[in-house]
Amino acid sequence: MTLEDVLRAPLPTTINGVAERMRAIEEALPEEDGVRAFTRLYRAVTEAVDEHVRPGTFADARFTRWLDVVFANLYFRALRAHVLGPKRPPRAWTALFEARSRERIAPIQFALAGMNAHINRDLPLALVETCRARGIVPVRGSPQHADFRAIDPLLAETEARVRRDFATGLVGWADEALGELDSVVAMWKVSRARGAAWVNAETLWALRGVPFAAGRFVVTLDRMVGFAGRGLLRPVA
Repeated sequence: MTLEDVLRAPLPTTINGVAERMRAIEEALPEEDGVRAFTRLYRAVTEAVDEHVRPGTFADARFTRWLDVVFANLYFRALRAHVLGPKRPPRAWTALFEARSRERIAPIQFALAGMNAHINRDLPLALVETCRARGIVPVRGSPQHADFRAIDPLLAETEARVRRDFATGLVGWADEALGELDSVVAMWKVSRARGAAWVNAETLWALRGVPFAAGRFVVTLDRMVGFAGRGLLRPVA
């Protein structure tokens, strides 16, 4: 199945469906593709969430699992816009999509650039959409916020494991290049990005009755995230 075929299929409605879509994207792309590198990391995170978030272990597991689906579909829509058009993908995603075939960029850079776009730009939107659908106000201190933060260590652990896997492909890189790569990777911290995403979701929720202001907020956020993504993708080899 080609990437185009994968992206034309209806969007998934379950976490299992999300993981299957990600696996299909990986299988449709060459090993060196930057989108494949990000999708590999994202699938590992998704499967970890699917395994750990169950009723009885989280205060509102249904909220967390549905958020995961809504969130993933924003990525699938962005990739579909990039590959199939006619709309352009959000600016936050442009850095990764434009650089996906470039040399001298390590797989972990592609993966982190995708996480930068997805968490910093898409996660606030997914939180607002999920809260609206379930009649919940996104506030810090709520059961949903506690669940949201409880996932951070799981995501950090999964990200670290995938980073180690990516590092095995860097044998032969010059020490200078590896030092530069360490500097780039140090720019990123998943828990910090997720914390900012929740705060931005609260802001968007407060602006929901002022569409113009909410729209401008998203546009500005989109541009800032895109700028950060370009920093993560500077060539190092």
